Amino acid sequence: QVQLVESGGGSVQAGGSLRLSCAASGYTSGRVCMAWFRQAPGKEREGVAAISTATGRTYYADSVKGRFTFSQDNGKNTLYLQMNSLKPEDTSMYYCAADQRLCSSRWREERDFTYWGQGTQVTVSS
Repeated sequence: QVQLVESGGGSVQAGGSLRLSCAASGYTSGRVCMAWFRQAPGKEREGVAAISTATGRTYYADSVKGRFTFSQDNGKNTLYLQMNSLKPEDTSMYYCAADQRLCSSRWREERDFTYWGQGTQVTVSS
């Protein structure tokens, strides 16, 4: 059974940085699409970024491009999302998601992801 555990959320002032972590276990395939989604109160969940861990190909939402960056620690099966230049509109609950396949242009489709973490809160104050 695949398990995802997020950490690294918190509160920060606008312009600050946070790094989210998603530790994964239980994969049975080397092809994994991992993604971060976020959901603010009263809003729909939206895709933030995704990565095919086998190829390193990344996808970013326009709203975070240039500010958020993936990195991986393959030895620990952990994915990191470095978030810089944070804005108040980045305030959300952030969820790590995974599916045992390569990512595609459909990476924003949350229904395509089988495994989800419990979420970690990010709050950016102005």
